[in-house]
Amino acid sequence: MTRAITSATVPNLWSWRGLADVAFLDLRAAYAELQAEIGSAVGRAAASGWYIGGSEVDAFESRFAQYCDADHCVGVANGLDALCLALRAIGVGAGDEVIVASNSYIATLLAVTMAGATPVLVEPNPSTFNLDPQRLGTAVTERTKAILPTHLYGQPADLDAILAFARQHGLRVVEDAAQAHGARYKGKRIGAHSDAVCWSFYPTKNLGALGDAGAVTTNDPEIARRIRMFGNYGWSIRYVSEVKGVNSRLDPIQAAVLAVKLKYLDEWNCRRTEIAQFYGRELRNLRITLPDVPEWAEPVWHLYVIQSQSRDRLRSELAELGIETLVHYPVAPHLQQAYADLGHSPGAFPIAERLADTVLSLPIGPHLSSEAVEKVASTVRRLA
Repeated sequence: MTRAITSATVPNLWSWRGLADVAFLDLRAAYAELQAEIGSAVGRAAASGWYIGGSEVDAFESRFAQYCDADHCVGVANGLDALCLALRAIGVGAGDEVIVASNSYIATLLAVTMAGATPVLVEPNPSTFNLDPQRLGTAVTERTKAILPTHLYGQPADLDAILAFARQHGLRVVEDAAQAHGARYKGKRIGAHSDAVCWSFYPTKNLGALGDAGAVTTNDPEIARRIRMFGNYGWSIRYVSEVKGVNSRLDPIQAAVLAVKLKYLDEWNCRRTEIAQFYGRELRNLRITLPDVPEWAEPVWHLYVIQSQSRDRLRSELAELGIETLVHYPVAPHLQQAYADLGHSPGAFPIAERLADTVLSLPIGPHLSSEAVEKVASTVRRLA
């Protein structure tokens, strides 16, 4: 039996709109910085009269592929569709199993089930939060088709180890890079290490649209073709459906906005890194655990996540002092009611459960002022 999860047991995850003295993330400031350019881009897209596909989408796909060192980029409606369509494109379907991290965001699992397959959970490395390659051997069966690692919180997973294991067992690899725009693994940007890399451009992401949007990058032209076909009613030729597809396409107005923001992504990621480094210096030697970054990883700090055995007390006291924090994520996937059918009981994945009980995301973002960062650090230092 899985424990009952109600709204009363889950912290409010939707308060990032910024009512606190130190908001978790200020999306209005990002828009204000680029207001003129975004307005021009949106006006151009609207005036074109081309509202599905077209030059705005083509231009962004080309630029984002180049940014990711990938040969192809296919825009889709959102990050969940990116994952699902990529899995379908590599042949995942009914009866297959896909390995995912036991602490990943629920969308990673949902994509597997949307593709008709079964998610098989593997515990993360508790220091890096990412899928532990050393544990993969326990999860492989004759039905295993793919591994779906998440670059959680903006830090790359250990791709060489994961890809080597996949090659050894004849498996495909699809990356969930929804939080890792611009991150590097061993000096190379995330975007084309595996069969396909999936992106979300949800507004809070490092590269965020003004609504839902997503994409898949790959070096495989056939995978790119199949994703585009699946996302456009199964068409390769208009009105001729080769397969049972869906309607999942990147909106040209969102593509125009993303093309503007892409020019500033590296600069904004640098600002995030400066904040993360400041937190790392100021929050050492406390009764909290700080993020661990392997020497081969260059994270983009989508989130700065600490661990505290007194997480709920710390979060409550920070809120009282005007500092907004969030919990990513408060319920481990195997304890979600939606996945009760997997049959996992509390205690089945102790690392994921421990992380769900202890992780706390501190404010971070490219528009967080130095004064705000200093207030967060000094307050956590006093309370932790």
